[in-house]
Amino acid sequence: MNITNTGKLTPKMSAYLIAEITVLDPNGYEEYRARVGTSLSIYGAKFLVRGGTIEIIEGDWSPKRLVMCEFTDMERIHQWYSSEEYQNIKKLREDTAIFNVVAVTGL
Repeated sequence: MNITNTGKLTPKMSAYLIAEITVLDPNGYEEYRARVGTSLSIYGAKFLVRGGTIEIIEGDWSPKRLVMCEFTDMERIHQWYSSEEYQNIKKLREDTAIFNVVAVTGL
Protein backbone atom coordinates (compact mmCIF):
# COMPACT_ATOMS: atom_id res chain seq x y z
CA MET A 1 0.00 0.00 0.00
CA ASN A 2 1.05 3.56 -0.69
CA ILE A 3 0.04 6.60 1.31
CA THR A 4 -1.16 9.45 -0.90
CA ASN A 5 -0.64 13.13 -0.14
CA THR A 6 -4.15 13.12 1.36
CA GLY A 7 -3.13 10.41 3.84
CA LYS A 8 -5.24 7.68 2.23
CA LEU A 9 -3.90 4.19 1.65
CA THR A 10 -3.89 3.07 -1.96
CA PRO A 11 -2.76 -0.26 -3.38
CA LYS A 12 0.62 -0.30 -5.10
CA MET A 13 0.23 -0.32 -8.85
CA SER A 14 2.06 -2.75 -11.06
CA ALA A 15 4.67 -1.14 -13.25
CA TYR A 16 5.82 -2.13 -16.71
CA LEU A 17 9.20 -1.77 -18.34
CA ILE A 18 8.94 -1.46 -22.12
CA ALA A 19 12.04 -1.65 -24.29
CA GLU A 20 12.33 -1.04 -28.02
CA ILE A 21 15.45 -2.81 -29.21
CA THR A 22 17.44 -2.61 -32.40
CA VAL A 23 19.97 -5.43 -32.42
CA LEU A 24 23.23 -4.48 -34.15
CA ASP A 25 25.25 -7.61 -33.37
CA PRO A 26 23.03 -10.71 -33.00
CA ASN A 27 25.83 -12.94 -31.70
CA GLY A 28 26.96 -10.44 -29.08
CA TYR A 29 23.38 -9.61 -28.08
CA GLU A 30 22.61 -13.28 -27.48
CA GLU A 31 24.80 -13.37 -24.35
CA TYR A 32 22.88 -10.41 -22.90
CA ARG A 33 19.55 -12.01 -23.78
CA ALA A 34 20.58 -15.30 -22.18
CA ARG A 35 21.53 -13.62 -18.88
CA VAL A 36 19.06 -10.79 -18.38
CA GLY A 37 16.16 -13.07 -17.38
CA THR A 38 17.96 -14.21 -14.25
CA SER A 39 18.52 -10.62 -13.09
CA LEU A 40 14.87 -9.81 -13.72
CA SER A 41 13.61 -12.81 -11.76
CA ILE A 42 15.68 -11.75 -8.72
CA TYR A 43 13.54 -8.59 -8.64
CA GLY A 44 10.24 -10.41 -9.19
CA ALA A 45 9.75 -9.34 -12.80
CA LYS A 46 8.16 -11.46 -15.46
CA PHE A 47 8.28 -11.19 -19.22
CA LEU A 48 4.98 -10.34 -20.88
CA VAL A 49 6.46 -9.76 -24.34
CA ARG A 50 9.88 -10.91 -25.49
CA GLY A 51 10.28 -10.42 -29.20
CA GLY A 52 7.51 -11.89 -31.27
CA THR A 53 5.71 -10.70 -34.35
CA ILE A 54 5.06 -6.96 -34.56
CA GLU A 55 2.18 -5.69 -36.67
CA ILE A 56 1.86 -1.95 -37.28
CA ILE A 57 -1.78 -0.96 -36.80
CA GLU A 58 -1.47 2.82 -37.04
CA GLY A 59 1.23 5.46 -37.24
CA ASP A 60 4.84 5.31 -38.33
CA TRP A 61 6.47 3.68 -35.30
CA SER A 62 8.23 0.60 -36.62
CA PRO A 63 10.13 -1.14 -33.81
CA LYS A 64 12.31 -4.12 -34.73
CA ARG A 65 11.97 -5.86 -31.35
CA LEU A 66 9.86 -5.12 -28.26
CA VAL A 67 10.18 -6.44 -24.73
CA MET A 68 7.73 -5.79 -21.89
CA CYS A 69 8.24 -6.88 -18.29
CA GLU A 70 5.87 -6.58 -15.36
CA PHE A 71 7.17 -5.56 -11.92
CA THR A 72 5.27 -5.18 -8.66
CA ASP A 73 5.76 -1.41 -8.71
CA MET A 74 7.89 1.40 -10.12
CA GLU A 75 10.29 1.28 -7.18
CA ARG A 76 11.13 -2.33 -8.03
CA ILE A 77 11.98 -1.35 -11.62
CA HIS A 78 14.44 1.23 -10.33
CA GLN A 79 15.95 -1.26 -7.88
CA TRP A 80 16.51 -3.76 -10.69
CA TYR A 81 17.82 -1.23 -13.21
CA SER A 82 20.38 0.22 -10.79
CA SER A 83 21.35 -3.14 -9.29
CA GLU A 84 24.85 -4.54 -9.59
CA GLU A 85 23.38 -7.67 -11.19
CA TYR A 86 21.85 -5.70 -14.05
CA GLN A 87 24.63 -3.15 -14.47
CA ASN A 88 27.10 -5.99 -15.13
CA ILE A 89 24.79 -7.50 -17.74
CA LYS A 90 23.89 -4.12 -19.27
CA LYS A 91 27.51 -3.68 -20.31
CA LEU A 92 27.11 -6.73 -22.58
CA ARG A 93 24.44 -5.02 -24.67
CA GLU A 94 25.85 -1.54 -24.97
CA ASP A 95 27.86 -2.39 -28.11
CA THR A 96 25.41 -4.91 -29.51
CA ALA A 97 22.05 -3.10 -29.51
CA ILE A 98 20.29 0.24 -29.30
CA PHE A 99 17.68 0.44 -26.53
CA ASN A 100 14.85 2.89 -25.90
CA VAL A 101 13.33 2.10 -22.51
CA VAL A 102 10.33 3.50 -20.63
CA ALA A 103 8.62 2.54 -17.40
CA VAL A 104 4.92 3.09 -16.81
CA THR A 105 2.52 2.30 -14.00
CA GLY A 106 -0.59 0.36 -14.82
CA LEU A 107 -3.27 -1.88 -13.41
